[in-house]
Amino acid sequence: MMGPVRGLKKRKKHDENGSSASGPPHQKEGPLDWWDEFSKRIVNNGLRQSPSKGLDNFQSIFKISRKTFEYICSLVKEDMMAKAVNFIFISGKPMSLYDQVAVALRRLGSGDSLVTVGDSFGLSHSTVSQVTWRFVESMEERGLQHLHWPSTELEMNKIKSKFEKVRGLPNCCGVVDATHITMCLPATEPSSKVWLDHEKNHSMILQAIVDPDMRFRDIVTGWPGKMKDWLVFESSNFHKLCDKGELLNGKTLQLSDGSEIREYIIGDSGYPLLPYLIVPYEGKELPEPKSDFNRRHFSTRMVAQRALVRLKEMWKIIQGSMWRPDKHRLPRIILVCCLLHNIVIDMEDDVQDELSLSHNHDSGYHQLVCGTSDVKGVSLRDKLSLYLTQRLHA
Repeated sequence: MMGPVRGLKKRKKHDENGSSASGPPHQKEGPLDWWDEFSKRIVNNGLRQSPSKGLDNFQSIFKISRKTFEYICSLVKEDMMAKAVNFIFISGKPMSLYDQVAVALRRLGSGDSLVTVGDSFGLSHSTVSQVTWRFVESMEERGLQHLHWPSTELEMNKIKSKFEKVRGLPNCCGVVDATHITMCLPATEPSSKVWLDHEKNHSMILQAIVDPDMRFRDIVTGWPGKMKDWLVFESSNFHKLCDKGELLNGKTLQLSDGSEIREYIIGDSGYPLLPYLIVPYEGKELPEPKSDFNRRHFSTRMVAQRALVRLKEMWKIIQGSMWRPDKHRLPRIILVCCLLHNIVIDMEDDVQDELSLSHNHDSGYHQLVCGTSDVKGVSLRDKLSLYLTQRLHA
């Protein structure tokens, strides 16, 4: 299950120029032969990436292993090679599958302009744009299995167990957080004010629910940055399904006094306190049990912060301020970046461990406080706090 991505449309059966037919000649070279030739071309075009510590040149440029690269190629191969458009380098050489995926990943991963990426690879900027968009269209259809809510009790139990090992929170199923994808919009654009957020940036919201391995389990994107975090959450399918009792309805933790702790997720003070969404206690100089609960809650919550930082660091197209993006296409680009983020985790790709990360996915944004609470949410949080205190002194 995945939250709605506003702007997501059925993939068209033709390319952006409206052409269709059988695909180009089958590519014959293998990935190693391909990289030998491709790396010479990009060096000749001025792309000299200093390898990071522990990474070779391929890993430094694409920030993934060759195994992950080949897996991504296998996902999109049918779509990328099935259409009649023969993308070519400025030299006249046709682009292979590997060429196309490499260009798309570089565009998404570096955040460089179409012209800069084109110059690096010996391509026109329009070819970079078309190749990248074809890749996005294919990935949002072929890669969706990498973004789903846990479907079995066994899978959810593993998640709950890992969360409990962080700082002791029992029966926790996820962490929700949101980040802003900032945009450069001209003041003359009619919809400009719609996208202006509380920090006076033009932005689009991405809300994500994250598991303990930093994998995105549910996302919502496409809403203007001016929408408060709690309103984005309340508009989501996830919230509606929880309200209906169709999600977070698994096994409860039985307590010695006969009460129970149900499944829940946690979030920061920008979210409401609900029967299935636990936020920290508000106020200064809290009594020790509440302070202890907040410390545990904060430590556990950091997994979502780190996931969003890594998403933006890995896929820099959504890290800086995007220049006048198409608001219908941007949610689809964000979705594909989230899919790629999860694929890297699912492939157990250790290249990501060598990358340096910043500490904040929303630098310059201050915390807004929702402040609303549901009586059942209050009860669950107090039961959790008491449970943790009793375990501490047991």
